[in-house]
Amino acid sequence: MEKKKAPVLPSVAKILVILGENIKLARLRRKLNTEQVAERANISRPTLLSIEKGMPGVSMGAYAQVLFVLNLEKDLLLLAQDDVLGRKLQDIGLTVKARAPKK
Repeated sequence: MEKKKAPVLPSVAKILVILGENIKLARLRRKLNTEQVAERANISRPTLLSIEKGMPGVSMGAYAQVLFVLNLEKDLLLLAQDDVLGRKLQDIGLTVKARAPKK
């Protein structure tokens, strides 16, 4: 039975490619080869290469493991940290109660 792949929007695909390139650059800056990073992240070398290409089929956990090996896992905490749109949508739904009259 074949796995169904969820379609990825072109804008998301571009972001994943940039993320993969950034991960590859981080690996190269640390002078680590693909075998070392894959072994430390407990993933296969082809999976690491897929991450570095920004392939959407790779699990988020595998991306996180590689970021951990490169000591960049805290960067994940920055994702969706400042949810401007969410706050605006929430504020639209808030009702303002009438204030009591001043004496």
